[in-house]
Parts: sequence; structure tokens; C-alpha cells
Amino acid sequence: MTDEHFMQQALKEARRAYELGEIPIGAVVVWNDRIISRGHNQTEQLNDCTAHAEMIALTSAFNEVGAKYLTDATIYVTIEPCLMCCGALYWSKMGRVVYGGGDVKNGYKQVIGEKHGFHPKTQISYGVLADECISLMKDFFVAKR
Repeated sequence: MTDEHFMQQALKEARRAYELGEIPIGAVVVWNDRIISRGHNQTEQLNDCTAHAEMIALTSAFNEVGAKYLTDATIYVTIEPCLMCCGALYWSKMGRVVYGGGDVKNGYKQVIGEKHGFHPKTQISYGVLADECISLMKDFFVAKR
């Protein structure tokens, strides 16, 4: 399986969020080439500002594997994680973080710069299907205005 394949799955989650009127960000957690959890933004639906796609996917992944650390897992997220999600991914000891588009307004890089705030052993990849991920966000906000 490729990064593009799993990012397509994260995009499916982002489209679910879009359909629900949520900011269209999606995430999937992969372990041994198998998706073990999925998440999309649910902040409006749950009336919870912490209900980001990554947080939903992480909680489900912890429950799936019965552990609080995900050192052998990869999370695919359509948009650069915010500082809160970066912190949660740090504490999860996520093995790898892959995201599509950058977030110049709310991404973690806006707060901590180019160095990443993930666990020191976490590998970071970005730009996977970035155009599709960013396009979905732009379409959402154009429709809102």
C-alpha cells in the first residue's frame, strides 16, 4: 500500500466532514498496512473544540490496539495538524505522521516553526495529495461565504 492510497482514505473522511458542515479534515491510522481507525472533524456535531480528525482517530486507535502508544503506526491527515493535535501525536509516540496540505493559519508550524513538535523518533512526511486536500478546504470555505 502507498501513502497516496491511505491519503485517499483520509480524504474520504474529510468529505464526510464536509457533508456534515464540518471543516473537511480527515485522518486514518494505519498499522501493518491495515487501517485500524478513522476520524473526521466533529467539532460542530459534538460541540467540542477538541474533536479534530486526529483526536478522534487517535482515541479509536488506542482502543483498537489496547495501548496508549502507537510507535508502529502511521497517521495520515489531510491537513497539517494544529498544535493541540501535534501534542497528542507527540504523547502517542506515533511512528510516522503523513499530511497532505499545509495550514498557514492554524498548523503547528505557525507556532513552533520548521522544527517539529512530534516525538523525536516520529518520521514526518508531507505534501501527499496536497492539491486535493487543499482544494477540498478551499471549496468548503468558498461555499460558507
